[in-house]
Amino acid sequence: MIKKEIIEKIVETTGLNRVIIKRVVDEFLNILYSCFENKERVELRNFGVFYFKKVKPKKARNPKTGEEVLIPERLKLVFKPTKKLK
Repeated sequence: MIKKEIIEKIVETTGLNRVIIKRVVDEFLNILYSCFENKERVELRNFGVFYFKKVKPKKARNPKTGEEVLIPERLKLVFKPTKKLK
């Protein structure tokens, strides 16, 4: 399902104006983006939690040259659904 379909589904179920629903969905997504940029934890009750997890540095190999490369430690965005969704 894409964003446009989500907006249409909300319009159908609520009967509210499509323009208003689109603005609300866009603003919600903008808030999520800003939280992710700031590495904040986002908890949506009865849905799940988005959080950042540290990934340890590791060694990898360049497939073309066979040269060993070190991948540094980084943060990874993780989603953990609620038990209701599992």
